[in-house]
Amino acid sequence: MRQMSRMLRIETTGRGCYEFTPNIRDFARDAGMTHGLLTIFCRHTSASLLIQENADPTVLKDLEAVFERLAPEEANYAHDTEGADDMPAHIRAALTQTQLSIPLIGGALALGTWQGVFLFEHRRRPHRRDIALHLIGE
Repeated sequence: MRQMSRMLRIETTGRGCYEFTPNIRDFARDAGMTHGLLTIFCRHTSASLLIQENADPTVLKDLEAVFERLAPEEANYAHDTEGADDMPAHIRAALTQTQLSIPLIGGALALGTWQGVFLFEHRRRPHRRDIALHLIGE
């Protein structure tokens, strides 16, 4: 059994979904393993991870619109230390995921044809987001 890990930094320009599927495919390929499990971990409380359709960008726009309705900025939250988008960002992250696991089968990530891996940025201003990658396998 072997292991490989790496930190990936994603620069965001504000709210939205940022696909990084090519980065994790390259990481898995460079590991030289044929079978295993890739863990992806977002090290933040106001951003999250998604596996979502990467063919039609309207899917991501609709998701963002739904989350805007679920956790609006105008809800008079007690926690507003970093601005009006602070608490809604935490709620959106709590409703999604900060960790994903993807099987590695035959040397390739077992993502479906239209699946992509995204960082879901929940804050309005740009951020540097750190994503931990860990692959275990053989």
